[in-house]
Amino acid sequence: MAHMIKTAGIDVSKPWLDVAIWPTREEIRVNRDAAGLARLIVWLGDHEVTRVGLEASGGYEREALDTLQAAGFEVALLNALRVRRFAEAKGRLAKNDRVDARTVAQFTAVMLEQVPPQRRRDLDELVELLTYRNRLVGWCTDCSNQLEHLRDRGLRKAVVQRQASFERERAKIDTRLADLIAGHGDWNALARRLRTVPGVGPVVSGRLLALLPELGTLSRRAIASLVGLAPFDHDSGKHRGERHIKGGRKAVRDALYMAALSARQYNPPIAVFAKRLAGKQPKVVLTACMRKLLVTLNAMVRDSTDWRAETA
Repeated sequence: MAHMIKTAGIDVSKPWLDVAIWPTREEIRVNRDAAGLARLIVWLGDHEVTRVGLEASGGYEREALDTLQAAGFEVALLNALRVRRFAEAKGRLAKNDRVDARTVAQFTAVMLEQVPPQRRRDLDELVELLTYRNRLVGWCTDCSNQLEHLRDRGLRKAVVQRQASFERERAKIDTRLADLIAGHGDWNALARRLRTVPGVGPVVSGRLLALLPELGTLSRRAIASLVGLAPFDHDSGKHRGERHIKGGRKAVRDALYMAALSARQYNPPIAVFAKRLAGKQPKVVLTACMRKLLVTLNAMVRDSTDWRAETA
C-alpha cells in the first residue's frame, strides 16, 4: 500500500503560527516563541509530516524556518503571490489565518516540484548590512530630492546635515561589509573574482554573494529566469506579442542594472554587444546587457575562472 505523504502549511503572524496539514486537514495554533515551536515540532512528528511550507512574512518567518529545518523537516519558503493565485484558481476567495494555512499546505503538496534547499543562515549578517545600506542610499536620495525644492535656509541646513549623517553611516557600513567579506576566505575569493569584471564593484559583488548564492550552480537560462532577466513569450495564435521580463529577485536586478550602466562604458564585450542592439528601445538594450553580464558571471563562478575580455 502506497504511503501517503503529508505536508503542512504555516500562516505566520507576529504573535502566533496557524498550521494545517494536507490532505488530512488537522489544524493547530501555537505561539511564535521557543515553547510554541517545540510544541509544533512534536505535533508535526506525531502526524508524520515531512515537508512544511510557509510564506515570507517580513522576517517573522525566519525563526520558525530555521527551527524546523534544524529538526529535520524539509521547509520551503514560498512566494506569497503564487500562493494567493493558487487559492484564487481553487475558488478560495476567503482569506483568514486558518484558510491561508490550509492553502499553503495544499500548495506545498501540489506545486512544489523539488526538495527545497536549506536556508543559508551564514549569510544573514551580510544580507542585513546590505539591506540597511540600501535604505541609507534611499534616504540620501530623498534628501537630495527635498533640497531641489526647499528654499527655507533653516530647513535646507537641517536636510544637508541629515544627508551628511546618512553618508557617514553608509561609509561605516561599507567598511563593515568589506571587513565581513574579507574575514571569510571563500567569500573574499569569490568577491575578488567577480570584481575582475569591469562594471562590478564591491557593492554589486556583495549583493551577488548575499542574494544570489545559486550563482555558478545553474544553467544560463535558469539563472536568468531566477533573477528575472529571462524574456517571456506573449503569443496567441498568429499574434506574436512583445517579450517582457517578469518576477525574479529585484534586489539582484537593481545591482546588475548599475553594473550594466558602467559595463557599457568600461567593459569592451558589453559595449560591443550593446552597439549591436542599436535601434532597439534603450530599456531593452540595457536589460539584454544585464542578462549577458549575469550569464558571464555565472560561467566564471561555475568554471572558477577570472574575467578575460577575449572570452567574455
